[in-house]
Amino acid sequence: MSHKQSQGGSQGQNQGQRFQNLEQDIEASINDLGSDEKALSFNRSDIITETKKIPQKEIKPWVHFVAGGIGGMAGAIFTCPLDVVKTRLQSSVYRNAYKSTYTSSNIFLQATGHLKETCSIIYNVYQIEGVRSLFKGLGPNLVGVIPARSINFFTYGLGKDFLVHNFFNGQENSLVHLLAAVNAGIVTSTATNPIWLVKTRLQLDKNTSKEYKNSLDCIKKVLKQEGIAGLYKGLTASYLGSAESTLQWVLYEQMKRMIHQRSLRHEASGNKRTNWDSFMEWGARSGAAGAAKFIASIITYPHEVIRTRLRQAPLKEGNKPKYTGLMQCFRLVVKEEGLASMYGGLTPHLMRTVPNSIIMFGTWEIFTKLLS
Repeated sequence: MSHKQSQGGSQGQNQGQRFQNLEQDIEASINDLGSDEKALSFNRSDIITETKKIPQKEIKPWVHFVAGGIGGMAGAIFTCPLDVVKTRLQSSVYRNAYKSTYTSSNIFLQATGHLKETCSIIYNVYQIEGVRSLFKGLGPNLVGVIPARSINFFTYGLGKDFLVHNFFNGQENSLVHLLAAVNAGIVTSTATNPIWLVKTRLQLDKNTSKEYKNSLDCIKKVLKQEGIAGLYKGLTASYLGSAESTLQWVLYEQMKRMIHQRSLRHEASGNKRTNWDSFMEWGARSGAAGAAKFIASIITYPHEVIRTRLRQAPLKEGNKPKYTGLMQCFRLVVKEEGLASMYGGLTPHLMRTVPNSIIMFGTWEIFTKLLS
């Protein structure tokens, strides 16, 4: 009896020991599974982090500053003759001499006619005033374009990074682009307005009755006759004009995002990325800059005419300016010349700014990669 009891007790102890061992094995398996899951999630996060870090190359602010200036310079040199024509068509001084005689109800025929007239004006300026007249104001234009584009690209980049990291949780969107572009436009306009005023005065100065010998002489006479405030004429119109650059930046960023997404889809479908693909993507981004400029210019062009009128030299009668303010200038021009005059010089403006933007943004991107 006692022997059977001891045997049964030992069997119960063995079963209890087996249950304990089984529980320990289950706990160990659960711990191993948890550690494997943590390791797996850790590895996945590492992969995601590494994937995100691959396309993001840190570009120093001075690179945008230098590359933007070089891009602006290249665009300004190639399109300077069209800038001269645009400025003269916007001005009331040359308006009668270059008044358009081409009329048509067909918008495409109108565009063709304006294109022919623009080329004709360039040829006439070359015949009467010489080849150098086609590059009038290029000096102050370059002096203005280089810092203006440098400041614009530099300020836009810094403003965008500041907004993204401090107010938008590291995410870019159209509002970020809008605010950064407005900030860049205001800073750029304030810093470079005196340079653009000198450029405008020199381009409107006739060879037959030259008033200014050079850029320095123009600055001296403006300060003597109109005071330091004379150098900031047209500043309000320039601030209004920042709407054009703002709209261009926003449209450009959206188009660039679409181009990038198309490239990612192309690679995700199993196609290997080639040098030709990179070149075509660069060309598409440059073209997007031109398309964005075209749309922005069409929408905001009247401010260009107002700005030119405010910056042109005062009439000789008592040396009093004809245009004294933004709204006064707008009302007077519409009253005397009609609403269509607010689009004077639009054709050469588009002929200049669209290729200028393509050259500028394309050059900026090339030098950004080279300097990085």
